Amino acid sequence: MKAVWLFPALFAAVAGLAAIDSKSGLPRWFELRDELDASHAKIARLRDEVTDLEQKVAALEHEPAAIEQAIREVLELARPGEVVVRFETPETDSSLPMN
Repeated sequence: MKAVWLFPALFAAVAGLAAIDSKSGLPRWFELRDELDASHAKIARLRDEVTDLEQKVAALEHEPAAIEQAIREVLELARPGEVVVRFETPETDSSLPMN
């Protein structure tokens, strides 16, 4: 009857040692798995960005108003009577202590 618990205990001990032994490969496997998850998330974000850019390209190819707006944004021009509002990001002062 003592042999019944021996195998699970031995397996748990070996698995525990493998998890903390840097030469076993398990810690690196966990790191690679996390990197893979992060890469999948980045791919999803980039696909969304590609979709947005494709929509902008389609608008620029087929809508004269989109072309005009893009040109005015790049050249920082406004139509007569338009008001241009610019929002600037404040520069961080490296001399201030960070909380």
